[in-house]
Amino acid sequence: MDNPKINPYLVLAIGVISVSASAIFVKFASAPSGVIAFYRLLFSVLFMLPVFLLKYVHELKLITKRDWIFSIIAGVFLAFHFILWFESLNFTSVASSTVLVTLQPLFAFIGGYIFFKEKYSRNAILCAIVAVIGSIIISWGDFRVSGSALFGDFLALAACALVTGYLMFGQSIRKRLSLITYTFVVYSISTITLLLYVLFINEPLVGYPTNDWILFILLALVPTLLGHTLFNWSLKWLSTSIISMAILFEPVGATVLAFFLLGEHVIPSQIIGGIIVIGGISLFLLDGRKNKGKVSQAEKLTG
Repeated sequence: MDNPKINPYLVLAIGVISVSASAIFVKFASAPSGVIAFYRLLFSVLFMLPVFLLKYVHELKLITKRDWIFSIIAGVFLAFHFILWFESLNFTSVASSTVLVTLQPLFAFIGGYIFFKEKYSRNAILCAIVAVIGSIIISWGDFRVSGSALFGDFLALAACALVTGYLMFGQSIRKRLSLITYTFVVYSISTITLLLYVLFINEPLVGYPTNDWILFILLALVPTLLGHTLFNWSLKWLSTSIISMAILFEPVGATVLAFFLLGEHVIPSQIIGGIIVIGGISLFLLDGRKNKGKVSQAEKLTG
């Protein structure tokens, strides 16, 4: 394999900073959550459109009826993930919201057990329990701050559950389609869903200050397209487990940015709970990688 021209760890760090900026952009915007989410995905789709039409449009023929159903479900889940997560930032801090959204692997663990009968080791279960304890500490601290902060925490957890559903419905389709085609299709469905939502609750689509329009475009370019593109580029030289670990530091980056740009202070319970959540999820992911490695070795020996 050729050596990369740029250090992949540096690229990965830039990717983490890029996705960390998402919550900050949302906090700076004055538009309602649904409108912010709509324009974030609309601009993402528009930026992707030329590349999709030039190189990937033929892949639409590969999408089966079942794939379309799963794509629609995934797109709707993603749309409401953004609505609830952006809304949570109106009630709770960037630190609490982003940490709670990192519980996604835990929701995947629950979904995998219920729907796919996946087995997990005792260590994985203990790590998951540790992560839950961390989230309870965060929520308890926020409850002591205000009831609305606790409500924001619940919205963030609901957003986390929805993004897990989005990933679970999309994983089988992703195996047969390129990243660009799959992302374009699901983002398009999410955009339509968000448009219908905004129209249904009668929120205006225009009339926002120039600052908001700049933030809509930045949300599409920086965390959505740049951040995830850099993660995918890094996959060529770094393992999935390293990238998974790095993504868990999004709350750290978001919290630091919120401190300097928004003046948000972090209370001790958020720090303690955040460390416990990130630690628990990190160990959970490491245990999963270790067990997958053991299975692969066993398959080689028996094969």
